[in-house]
Amino acid sequence: MRTATDHVLRVQHQLTERDWRLLGWLYDHAVLTSFQIAHALFPSLNYAQRRLTQLTELGLLERFRPFRLEGGSHPYHYALAHTGALIVAASRGDEPPRRAASVTRLHRIATSRNLDHRLGINQFFTDLAAHERLHPAARLHHWRPDTKLNRFFNPPGTMAYGMVHADALGVWSEHGQTTVWYLEHDQGTEALGVLVEKLAGYNNLVRRGGPAWPVLFWLHSTTREANLHRRLADTRLTVPVATAARDRLDGRSPADAVWHLHGVASPLLRLAELPMPGEVDPADFNQARP
Repeated sequence: MRTATDHVLRVQHQLTERDWRLLGWLYDHAVLTSFQIAHALFPSLNYAQRRLTQLTELGLLERFRPFRLEGGSHPYHYALAHTGALIVAASRGDEPPRRAASVTRLHRIATSRNLDHRLGINQFFTDLAAHERLHPAARLHHWRPDTKLNRFFNPPGTMAYGMVHADALGVWSEHGQTTVWYLEHDQGTEALGVLVEKLAGYNNLVRRGGPAWPVLFWLHSTTREANLHRRLADTRLTVPVATAARDRLDGRSPADAVWHLHGVASPLLRLAELPMPGEVDPADFNQARP
């Protein structure tokens, strides 16, 4: 009788470097749509769909389409199947998940009230990955999920411990410039005061001796962006804060010159141009564990 281990060993050798990256993303970030995956990793949607179908047939991925009240259909949403989770866990030295846990995880992803918010965060990073794919001088070194940030951790290169409730952390390089930043993805549903209050956690980390990495507010409109900057004018900040509005992108990616650094009357900055407190070695994050 074949076991789950037999199946893992049988399919593992069929994985490409791109497949490994996709499986790792889904292990950390739960769910991606077919459009996001194609945009980030493939030259075309058709090419992506063929490979996603193959990975699903191998038992590595599961897919679903959320219910759409207004009619029509969503694109396929992909998450890890149990075998996919076993493969990634083994490659990272993590405890292998039980099949029941994998099934429960998939059900939670598919029925989550925060699915749109999760996909919005993931869209930010898949846009960066797409930019990386087309620009050899760019690199998305790390994409850390909120689940690895919302408890005490030791930022690389420091002795400080603190807690932040960011939606994600990223490490990005372009043309020799590297920046580390926290992402706050905004859907326009929270009061502006709530956004400002989130900065207290970052300020506290700096007071403990942690790095003053930039905090990025990824906002849904230029109107909300302008109102947030007015609120920030009355707030004491110990970290750089930059904003971008999704309704002014005009086809540009988060890597481009779309970032308004608070308190600086200058042209919009590229992501890699945001201020950093000293030099950063992306390799330091390979060993950093929350």
